[in-house]
This record gives sequence, C-alpha cells and structure tokens, in this order.
Amino acid sequence: MTVKLTKCNLEDLKILQEISIETFKNTFEAQNSPENMKAYQEKAFNPQQLEMELANIYSEFFFVYYNNEVVGYLKINTNDAQSEEMGDTSLEIERIYIKNKYQKHGLGKYLINKSIEIAIERSKKEIWLGVWEKNENAIAFYKKMGFVQTGSHSFYMGDEEQTDIIMVKTFI
Repeated sequence: MTVKLTKCNLEDLKILQEISIETFKNTFEAQNSPENMKAYQEKAFNPQQLEMELANIYSEFFFVYYNNEVVGYLKINTNDAQSEEMGDTSLEIERIYIKNKYQKHGLGKYLINKSIEIAIERSKKEIWLGVWEKNENAIAFYKKMGFVQTGSHSFYMGDEEQTDIIMVKTFI
C-alpha cells in the first residue's frame, strides 16, 4: 500500500468537485431527502464555491492517493476560514472525504495524523471538527483518535436544520 498526500490547486477543481459529490452522496443520501441532498451539493460543491475555497489563504485541500489513485481529500481551515470562532491556536478539519471502497484502509487515521502534523508546524494547540450527530461510525472513529465532544452547532442540509457535534483534540 502506497499512500501519498498532495496539496490541491485550481487545476484540481474538477476532480475535487467529483470526489466531493460522490463521497457526500454515498455517505448521506440514505438519511436525507433527495431535494435537500441536491440543494446542499449545488451550494457547497459548485465550481465557483470550490474555487473560492481553494483561493482562500486560510483553507487548504489535500488529495490523498492510495496506490497512485486519488481516493479522497482533506480540507483544513485556520484563522478566519474556520466555520466557528475557535481562535488562532486552532485548526479545523472541515472535510475528510474518502471514497467508500477505500474506507477502512487506514486513510482517515492517516489524514488525522497529517492534520496534527500541520497544526503543530503552525504552532496550533488543538484540532477540531464538526460531525453529524447521526454519523455514528465517524463519531466512534474520532473518539478512538482522541477527540472529545465540546459542543454542537447547526448544519443546514438544504432547508433542514441538523446538528453537528463539535469534537476537539488538544495535543500541546
């Protein structure tokens, strides 16, 4: 198994969009209405939105390769790009998206560990993320990785308000 991480840029927009839609759909489609799925994906993963996120100096996307194939990505945010005000000593993991057939291969753990490395290099004291309260597998994984629940915030899937649990891992 060869695993590699590369930083995304604007030339990667189409692949980024495709992976975003595929992984989001596969993960959340069964528990949400088609209308809300469509509305969210059109808002979050349209080319203009992704281009704006790629251009933000406080957001970074990284493709994860498994045996030389792009199988997912990591999106991290610092400073003003964070989706909650967590301060300058925090790094947000906004997305860990991995194609279904490559889950359970250690890639999530690899991306969490890379996030920690990046955070330490940038003198951050903690990493945090929001995870849907109904995504029990992800919650269990993050707990296993040392994250603890510290709060919650609203997440809108189309016109439906849902609750994301905020989980934090402090390491300094």
